[in-house]
Amino acid sequence: MSDGPLTPDPDASTPHRGPARARGGAGPEGVDMEALRRIAAGDVESVEGSAEVDRGRKRSPEPPPEDPATQEADADPHEVARAIVLRQLTAAPRSRKQLEDKLAQRNCDPEVAREVLDRMEAVGLVDDEAYAHMLVRSQQQGRGLARRGLAHELRKKGVDEQTAAAALEDEVTDEGERARAEELVAKKLRTMSGLDRQVKTRRLAGMLGRKGYSGELAYSVIREALDQDPEHRRD
Repeated sequence: MSDGPLTPDPDASTPHRGPARARGGAGPEGVDMEALRRIAAGDVESVEGSAEVDRGRKRSPEPPPEDPATQEADADPHEVARAIVLRQLTAAPRSRKQLEDKLAQRNCDPEVAREVLDRMEAVGLVDDEAYAHMLVRSQQQGRGLARRGLAHELRKKGVDEQTAAAALEDEVTDEGERARAEELVAKKLRTMSGLDRQVKTRRLAGMLGRKGYSGELAYSVIREALDQDPEHRRD
């Protein structure tokens, strides 16, 4: 029962090779599962296998459906879990805890989820240390968060305390934290012309406090900035 392959294949033990080559490697079967198996086996080239998964799941290069778990009732649970994880990682970096939570939402068996995530960690696709360092850098630069604010963000993302502490120690210095606070205050002051010193102090302290700066550091930076402000410069 054949569609008439372009070239006969005398090797009956490898029925997919002839048709796959004849169709340019885009057969309806094999691409999806093969890409995931290579990832599970630790093949570094398969880090980009999500594109192959997409091509195998659909007839166009569009991403897979939102919920792969609903596609086939009899699908291999490990393959389904891997597809969910790959989709999440393609969208944005994730911590292991975030991925565990997503798999739980998709009703993946906890043991299957653990095995899949262990394998993803082994091949470097899931790495909480790298994720923590990336998050600290991005939140520090983009939002100007201090240590306390950064630690809160790491906890929200499910990064454990030890990993979070190591990332904060590596990425945040006292000098850098003060410099960032000074930048935030200087920028905010440009929008506060005409207000009296007490009002400015209160608003600036509130802004720095929300970003995780200590009261001692905040008031020191604010006092220096206001002393140099032409509206409040002391003769």
